[in-house]
Amino acid sequence: MSQVLNLEIPEEIYQPLVEIAQRRGQSPEEFTLQWLMVSIQHFTDDPLEPLIGSVQSNMPDWTEHHDHYLGENLLKTEGNI
Repeated sequence: MSQVLNLEIPEEIYQPLVEIAQRRGQSPEEFTLQWLMVSIQHFTDDPLEPLIGSVQSNMPDWTEHHDHYLGENLLKTEGNI
């Protein structure tokens, strides 16, 4: 079963959306649906998602960039082995 979702999108977002969709040979609606599906999959597959908010940090962008920070730390750790 599918649902209908109506969005009011500012012009400064809509125009780049149309351009990207056209370059990919898609309608803005098709591209947006595909982008939403990938984005939602990213969040549902994130093993750290349940931990978000459970740890205090002085990094305000931790939730958005935790993969980067963990990768950086892993590279530093591997360099010391």
